[in-house]
Amino acid sequence: MSTAALSVGLKLGVVGKGGVGKTTVSGLLARSYSERGKRVVAIDTDSNPNLGLSLGLSLADTEAVPVLPRAVLVGSGPAPSADALVSDYGRSTPAGPTLLSAIRVTEAGAGCTCSGHATVRNLLADALVEVDVTLVDMEAGLEHLSRSGGTLAYADVLVVVCEPTRKSVLTAARTSALAAELGIPHVLAVGNKARTPEDVQFFTDALAAEGIELAGVLPYDARVAADDRAGLVGMTPMTREVQAALDSVLAAVDFAVAD
Repeated sequence: MSTAALSVGLKLGVVGKGGVGKTTVSGLLARSYSERGKRVVAIDTDSNPNLGLSLGLSLADTEAVPVLPRAVLVGSGPAPSADALVSDYGRSTPAGPTLLSAIRVTEAGAGCTCSGHATVRNLLADALVEVDVTLVDMEAGLEHLSRSGGTLAYADVLVVVCEPTRKSVLTAARTSALAAELGIPHVLAVGNKARTPEDVQFFTDALAAEGIELAGVLPYDARVAADDRAGLVGMTPMTREVQAALDSVLAAVDFAVAD
């Protein structure tokens, strides 16, 4: 793929163990691409969707984003264009990206979320070729990679978010193996919540031992946690350290898909 083609149809899946800060990192990546002038569609596949909050929406506006129905892409008849999907179901965010919500659990005993995952898989395969970057914030864990066909089977790059713990790196290793089975061509790791140089070194050594490329390390930012506890609406300003780490991740993605 040439450098000029990087802005066309790039599909990123963001995954990781629960609690590593996956949705926060998803929001930062989507925001960074948007600030670079890319047309970004961010898809929240968490059954408890919060990506809208990371993109600057209020809780009420996040919960008001309509959920993509299964019939849109998996049902009979011709599939709608990406522009039609974004127009009908997407919502603009203060961060720039357009937000789509694929899954939401609102009542007990409502059944599995298989149809929502099938919609995302088909959407990545066909419908969003008209946008520059499609970023999918996946639910925590590995189950989405074990589904028939794999929710992220059509992703170009899988970004695995880790915190400086052995368990999160183990999850990254398992994710990488499943991604290879699905045929996802590139897996990159992003370290998150690094407080010390020892944390950074841990990411470097532990991920190298698993054969996973470390694309960048985000420092722990106490303001993010404080703003969350205070229920503040809006985006926490990026520090120079956070921006530098995001630049590194985006450069690694560009390099991965440029061969």
